[in-house]
Amino acid sequence: AMAELWQALRLWLSILLTLMTLTYQARKKTFLSVREVTAIENYAKDSLQWVTDQYNRESDDKYHFRIFRVLKIQKRVTDHLEYHLNVEMQRTTCQKPETTNCVPQEGELYKKVNCSFSVFAIPWVEQYKLLNRSCSSD
Repeated sequence: AMAELWQALRLWLSILLTLMTLTYQARKKTFLSVREVTAIENYAKDSLQWVTDQYNRESDDKYHFRIFRVLKIQKRVTDHLEYHLNVEMQRTTCQKPETTNCVPQEGELYKKVNCSFSVFAIPWVEQYKLLNRSCSSD
């Protein structure tokens, strides 16, 4: 009887392990939720700030660019957050590293870019990673 019990237990354990493995694999691929959020949502705001800084760090432009319109923000939740940000950025009157009271450039220096950013975010520990970026200017 002991041997039968042991066999049943082993079977049960292997089923359990299989289930755990399957749910883990499924969890890695599936998003718990995907929804649109507003720019004032805490972590979205932080992510917008982070992509702005990132954009300016990588840009050769001597002027600071700023987001003037947020077109769409999609938040995906798994064990981390992923933000998909569609924004309109413009060249400002501020030269880097200046970032206060920056208004859009007019005339010859006017420049507008539309950008899509995908950001891996663990905002509560301020960890961000750019997964994807594409920008196009008019």
